Amino acid sequence: MSRVCAVTGKRPLSGNKRSNSMRATRRKWNVNLQKVKVVVDGKPQTVKMSARALKTLKAQQGK
Repeated sequence: MSRVCAVTGKRPLSGNKRSNSMRATRRKWNVNLQKVKVVVDGKPQTVKMSARALKTLKAQQGK
């Protein structure tokens, strides 16, 4: 399974790591994915969800 959020579709970002001398080397910022059990169409499923999406869903459930 790839590093993609099942809810928001967030993917890893790429860019440059900068050293003290400003040399650029490529690096990646991965999404903070969590395995979560969610009810989808009445059935519990395990999905990979970003921590931000999980926080948002929990906040909406509380209202």
